Amino acid sequence: MHALNGGCRMKKVFIDGSAGTTGLRIYERLQQRDDIELLILSEEKRKDTQARKDMLNRADIAFLCLPDAAAVEAVALVENDHTVIIDTSTAHRTMDGWVYGMPELPGQKEKILSAKRIANPGCHASGFVALVQPLVASGLISKDAALSCVSLTGYSGGGKSMIAQYEDKERDPLLNAPRMYGLSQQHKHLKEMAKLCGLEKAPVFCPIVGDFYSGMEVTVTLFKEDVQGTMEDVKNVYRSAYPDGLIYFSGQGDENGFLSAAALSGRDDMQITVHGNEDRMLVTARFDNLGKGASGAAVQNMNIVLGTDEKTGLVTGGN
Repeated sequence: MHALNGGCRMKKVFIDGSAGTTGLRIYERLQQRDDIELLILSEEKRKDTQARKDMLNRADIAFLCLPDAAAVEAVALVENDHTVIIDTSTAHRTMDGWVYGMPELPGQKEKILSAKRIANPGCHASGFVALVQPLVASGLISKDAALSCVSLTGYSGGGKSMIAQYEDKERDPLLNAPRMYGLSQQHKHLKEMAKLCGLEKAPVFCPIVGDFYSGMEVTVTLFKEDVQGTMEDVKNVYRSAYPDGLIYFSGQGDENGFLSAAALSGRDDMQITVHGNEDRMLVTARFDNLGKGASGAAVQNMNIVLGTDEKTGLVTGGN
C-alpha cells in the first residue's frame, strides 16, 4: 500500500468534463489548493479528443465527469501505468479491476490508497450503502432482507438539462411539486447498492426529485422482524462504523420533528440518523448530492491517493 507521494514534484490533476455540475464543483474545491497543479484545457479544446488524451496522460490523477459511454472511451485514452483515474460515472462501479471509492467501508481506504482505477459511488447509492452495509456486516439484518428505500434529491442531480428545466421562468407547473422517478425499478444505482452491501436482492427503490437545487435524504425502512436487535443496537453499529470521518452518526438529527433534504446542502459530509421505535425504524442519511454524493467524495478519494488528510479542501459542518 502506498500513497501517490513519490518525489517532491507537485502532482498534476486533470478534470475531464469540467463544465458539468460535478466537474465544476470539483474545480471549486481544488482551485485554491497549493499542493496540486490543475491541468486546464481551453474552452475550444475541451471536446478535442487528442487534447484530452494528452492531458489524461500528463496527469497524475484524472477525474472523469462524463456520461457512462464517454467515461469508458476516456479510460481507453490513457496509455500509461501511472495515471490514477477517479470516474464519477456509473460505468465502472461494479467492474473487476476498479475499486469502489467509499473509504468508510471496511478495508476500502487501503484499497483506494494503492488503486489506479477508482469508481466514485453514485449519489443515492452512497446513502444506501452507508446505511445498510454496516447493518448487514454486523448481522443486524440478513443478506436476504427485503428492503425499501426512498431517496429525495435536489434537481442538480439531473445535470444541466434538468437544472435548466427547473430554473426556467416558464417551466411546467408539475415541477412545483416533488416527482418520483425510476418507476420501472431499474435505476442504474441498484446494482452497486446490492453488491456493496452484500444483499442477495436490490431494494424496492423510490427516488424523488424536488424543487431545490442540492441536498439528499436517503431513508431505509426497517420492521422489528427485519432487525436482529434493538433500536439502540442499530445506533451503536453506526457509532462504531463512523467514529470520526466524513460520515458521522447524530443522535439529534432532526429539525423540530422534520428532516430536511437540504440540511447539508453545500457540504461534503454525511449525517446518519435513526428515528422511529422498536416496531418500525427509519434510518436516514443526509448529505449533498453534489458533495458526499459526487464531487466531495471524488476529492476525498484524491486526498487519500495523495496521502493527505482526506478532509483537505472539503466543506464540513462537524458532528
